[in-house]
Amino acid sequence: MQSNMGREKVFRFKQFAVLNDRTAMKVGTDGVLLGAWCPVQGKRRVLDVGTGCGVIALMIAQRESQAVITGIDIDPNAIDEATINCHNSPWSDRLTMLIQDFNTLAAVEKHDLIVSNPPFFTNGVLPNSDARTAARHTHTLNYSQLIEGASRLLDENGTLSLISPAEAEADIIYAAALASLPVKRLTRVVPVEGNAPKRTLWQLSRSEEPYSEDVLTIAHTDGSFTKEYIDLTGPFYLKM
Repeated sequence: MQSNMGREKVFRFKQFAVLNDRTAMKVGTDGVLLGAWCPVQGKRRVLDVGTGCGVIALMIAQRESQAVITGIDIDPNAIDEATINCHNSPWSDRLTMLIQDFNTLAAVEKHDLIVSNPPFFTNGVLPNSDARTAARHTHTLNYSQLIEGASRLLDENGTLSLISPAEAEADIIYAAALASLPVKRLTRVVPVEGNAPKRTLWQLSRSEEPYSEDVLTIAHTDGSFTKEYIDLTGPFYLKM
């Protein structure tokens, strides 16, 4: 496959670059946070749900040299673009991109890690384009469906990691309880110190590890990045 990297919109990271021109959902802070934060050590079979341009899958491939990652999405344009991005990465032999609806995915094999930057805007204003709406709105995959499906597709000690708006915490905790997939780690993301959290990073698992929660602040009031944010995303962002 020939690369189109030179002719289309490209977002460059330290060890890879991604086209995100045709994909409904572009590279953003949420996906990068999740790709840098989710647990990957010892994970061998990884499923990226709603992979978009494949950025989270590529980040996991960079972080864990033994991980074999499958990205799925219902948007053919996303899978076309993600396939190009993976082909042009250093880890193309460990990355597969498929057009697949998570709700109909058969449990042929169990996964060590399922990761998802899932739909938002359950009660908010819908995006304009049909593709963006499908990518971001919960009529295609809501939190309950994601967590219930993960419970079915994960191995005994597997992990589901996702990112959500802060106001979705109660819904996710409830869905996790129904699916018998307990919350093990929770990180509240504060965009600027002194502000309320806007996002929550989640780790759900049946493993025996104890529950923990913390706060990640992205920026100081002067606009400079915090050390914790630089430490987390520094292996990826060129500007770090």
